[in-house]
Amino acid sequence: MPNIVARIPITNVYMNGDYTGQILVGPHQQPMNVILDTGSSALALDGHKYQPDVAGGDQTTNIAQTNTYGDGSNWAGAVVKTRVTVGSGGATATVNDANVSVTYKESPDMFRAADGILGLAYAALDGAFQMPQDTWTNQYPPTEVNLGTRTQILPYLTQLSNEGVTSDKVSFYTRRSFIHAGRGGADDPLNQGWMIVGGGEEATDLYSGSFQTAKVLADDWYSTNLKSIAVGGRAISISAQGAKGMSSNSIVDSGTNSIDLGPQLLRAVFALFSPAQQALLRTSVIQRRIVPASRLHLVTWPDMTFVLQGDTADVSLRVAPQDYWQVDVGKVGAAFAAFTVGEEGLAILGLPLMNGYFTIFDGEADGGRGAIKFAPLKRAVI
Repeated sequence: MPNIVARIPITNVYMNGDYTGQILVGPHQQPMNVILDTGSSALALDGHKYQPDVAGGDQTTNIAQTNTYGDGSNWAGAVVKTRVTVGSGGATATVNDANVSVTYKESPDMFRAADGILGLAYAALDGAFQMPQDTWTNQYPPTEVNLGTRTQILPYLTQLSNEGVTSDKVSFYTRRSFIHAGRGGADDPLNQGWMIVGGGEEATDLYSGSFQTAKVLADDWYSTNLKSIAVGGRAISISAQGAKGMSSNSIVDSGTNSIDLGPQLLRAVFALFSPAQQALLRTSVIQRRIVPASRLHLVTWPDMTFVLQGDTADVSLRVAPQDYWQVDVGKVGAAFAAFTVGEEGLAILGLPLMNGYFTIFDGEADGGRGAIKFAPLKRAVI
């Protein structure tokens, strides 16, 4: 069994909420700060910041990729085989021929201050295209790439597992969905966290109590069955029927810094709050306006509970008011509700759900179908 477990410090400051961590890439092990996303599978680097070094050992190919994310950001890139290392000190994990897309076209908001993205989901999402010639040399436009011959490549976590380096498992310790203002930016402990590659259960310094295990329904995204949402003592049941083309009605996604619900479900959830609370939620979520934290009185707000189908019993996950409301966003005293309006029939359960829990995405559980494990977070760690 693989025994390397690599712990990586992460931060939310480069992507204004989404977490990034550093990997080392290429023959010179260039540090690259990448978005950590369980909602996708490709490892892609900004071609303005990483240039393949063929003389040094990078191998270009005739494979290309394109990817578009839920917020509309996108990229096209040439697949290069190169060395990629995660971790620091003695606990490092390396793949010498990792599949990396080096982008030559990306939307302006794709990477922001980050250097790329590390997809942590399943191989089914890591689609690629065989092209007639070397894709780094020719840099085919996205419309032409999508006419190529479809193929699959292995994601980085899968390569680590297949080569016996680590287990196909990644864990997160996070406490915020948006940058916490006023305490030093990247040096603020609330803006920091940990990602663990290859393990999680052994990190008892990061969680307390026992794990609840949510069932994963398909090996594409970390697809789950969201059964109900409660606000205080009032709950609504949710249909197991997902959006068209989806394997389930929900996914758990480290690359989304909100609870993203379809319009009808979001209205139904907001209706469970008091009229005054509904007004503040609509101001923040629908009108996209900052709310003064002094108006919230968070101690009067109810907990939310998200119930997911488990392996043996339902999994009940509490989201506290300080997690679904993010205080000190942009400036001290400003608050923003961490909900977004998404696609009908699909709930994307992002960082607000994870911020109260140490969360393990175990791609090897349940015969390779996977599972997601949640244990209460120890908040005063960093």
